[in-house]
Amino acid sequence: MSSAYSDLLSDSAALFGRHMTHLKRTPQKIIAVTLMPIMFVVLFGYLFGSSMQVPQGNYHEYIMAGIFAQMMLSGIINTGVGVAEDLRNGLVERFRSLPMVQLSVLVGRTVSDLVLNAISCAAMIPVGFLIGWRLHADVLDVVAGFLLLMFLGYAMAWLGVLTGLALRDPQSVNSVAMVITMPLAFLSATFYPLGNLPGWLSTVAEWNPVTTVVTAMRELWGNPTGLGSDPAFPLRNPVPCALILIAVLLAVVVPLANRAYRRATAQ
Repeated sequence: MSSAYSDLLSDSAALFGRHMTHLKRTPQKIIAVTLMPIMFVVLFGYLFGSSMQVPQGNYHEYIMAGIFAQMMLSGIINTGVGVAEDLRNGLVERFRSLPMVQLSVLVGRTVSDLVLNAISCAAMIPVGFLIGWRLHADVLDVVAGFLLLMFLGYAMAWLGVLTGLALRDPQSVNSVAMVITMPLAFLSATFYPLGNLPGWLSTVAEWNPVTTVVTAMRELWGNPTGLGSDPAFPLRNPVPCALILIAVLLAVVVPLANRAYRRATAQ
């Protein structure tokens, strides 16, 4: 058993190194993942910052957790398209001929995409401070908020793997992933307080798991949550609920993705 785990770790590390080498040779990918979130921060910060009202706080501090989460959700598209392209160009076939643990291919991909997510967040942080975002918490809570964000990003990467393996066409992956991410992002408290939504939409947004994760980050960072006086249960306990939701998602998606990869490589 220990040998199997050792092989998985060593093979995953080798593939992670391969992805990082490829990333160095394609700097345009780094530019893409940094420019887009910066544009979101500037657009939302200045376009809506002066008109959007947030209970017990300002919109500049409220919006940052939402934009961070939106960037993690977009990881479904980035990872899914990458996996579909690997299937189409024959890279997976070459991996199958090598004496390696199959799961390491997916682990190497998801961890390397997590690094891209971290780069994206690092680019957003100084821009957020420029528009007025501030952290009102101690160092441990701030770090915990970013770790939760990375946990979300890693789960989205695995969901992207499953989507890419299921559809196997980059254009289809992009279309389907948009159908998944758009309602999750916009029918939630990602960009606006729940009180700004009409009754039934507010209820949907309250129970949207993305709202729970975003609220947990805002709470950990000491930013305004924009909640009403009687929020839904997950929003009264956002941090543990967010951790449970993401852990359950990973527990479901990782085995499904591994099974889909085995089917894809068996054909």
